Amino acid sequence: MRYEHRFTVNAPLAAVAAFHQRSTSMGAITPPPILVRVHEAPAQLDEGDRMDFTMWLGPLPVRWVAQIEQTTPTSFVDRQLSGPFASWEHLHTFLPIDAHTTLVVDQVTATLHRHWFWKLVGLSMWGGLPILFAYRGWKTRRLLARATPARLHAPH
Repeated sequence: MRYEHRFTVNAPLAAVAAFHQRSTSMGAITPPPILVRVHEAPAQLDEGDRMDFTMWLGPLPVRWVAQIEQTTPTSFVDRQLSGPFASWEHLHTFLPIDAHTTLVVDQVTATLHRHWFWKLVGLSMWGGLPILFAYRGWKTRRLLARATPARLHAPH
């Protein structure tokens, strides 16, 4: 299964990449009613780091361990080591449109578990990806707009 979502952020590439490398950002851009509790992760995610967390999908706790891989200044992969899918790879790519605007591209490739329960959980989560990523785009734009000083447009 493959899913892709794109959105633009009115913030420079470096600010967008730095935001996504903070382990607290995942919880900050996850839509309610999903709750995220990080059990273990460094403040700044880098090559080889692991993030151990639980996503509460209503009353269902879903434990997930992801590893950060293929880190570059403009992209990284988070790969599920254990969790609700048989496999999950999320490529985050940040592309400069201009000095103040960045395109964020999220590409997810996953396979479902064979066990019926986790297959149902995975299908449910997969079906929710459009809403999840639409919220993440909206929330990322809001949070980075607050963190990025307003650009003044002087008359030419």
